Order: sequence, then structure tokens, then C-alpha cells
Amino acid sequence: MRKKIGIVTMLFCVFSSFSYADTPQTEHGEYINWRVLGVSHRLDKKYVRSILGNDIAINAARSGKTGPWPEGTVIAKLSWKEQVHPNWPNAIVPGEFAGAEAMVKDSKKYSETGGWGFGRWEGKNLLIHDKDKASACFACHMPMQASDYVYTVPHLR
Repeated sequence: MRKKIGIVTMLFCVFSSFSYADTPQTEHGEYINWRVLGVSHRLDKKYVRSILGNDIAINAARSGKTGPWPEGTVIAKLSWKEQVHPNWPNAIVPGEFAGAEAMVKDSKKYSETGGWGFGRWEGKNLLIHDKDKASACFACHMPMQASDYVYTVPHLR
């Protein structure tokens, strides 16, 4: 357990200071200027991820009002392939950029998927998935129903 806490702490430090200059931007606000909600290390895909939030998401997390998340929340997941640090073999750090995904809270528009639209950035555009792809994303988020379908646990208070 202590090793996992150390890895998460290290990832948070790395991602808090990481530059997103070479990653795409979005019409929902330039996510490269958004703040960190959390980090994750996805073992099944071997990705390290920084989870960012727009101002609505950050304010909700800081005030503890994420159950449910407010309308207009956008959560971005930036993923990199994991890589062992060349000078620190015990550290996993971001390698090649793998992509950027998003969850957009609009309870009316996305009522069939728990109030969330799911999408992926392509260049500067956030493309919301069609019904079939969104349903697949939502199925993965079902275990998190009690947390408004969001896996990220913000630590911003």
C-alpha cells in the first residue's frame, strides 16, 4: 500500500508541473490551461493520466459539491503511454502522448448516459461520441453510479 501511495504522490507531482503545450486544445476552453483534478495510472492499458477540470469542475471539487457534479462540468483525461524514467528506474512517467478524452455534464442532452456526454479530442475539436460509443463508455462508468459516474477522486480541498 505504501508503494502505491508513493507512486500516486509522484504522479501528482509530475503532472502538476507537466507542460501540455504539445497537446490539442478544445472549443470548451483550452484544456491545456485547466487545473489538475487528479492523476491515475491505468494498469490495464499501461497509461499514466492527468485528469483536468474546467473552472466549474475545479470549483465543485474544491467545495465538495461533486455528488452530483454541476451542469457544465467538463473533465478531461489526458493519457500518455507509461515509461520508466531513464534516470530513476522506480518511477513511471509519461511517455508518448496517447490521446485526450472528455466527459461533459449536461443532464438534459445526455440523459441516456447518466447526464454525461463522452468524447475525444481530435485536433482542436471535442467530438462527442455517437450513441453506441457513448453507451459503451457509460457501461464502463456504471460501477461509479454513486459518484455520479466519475472515477476521479479530486483531492483539492
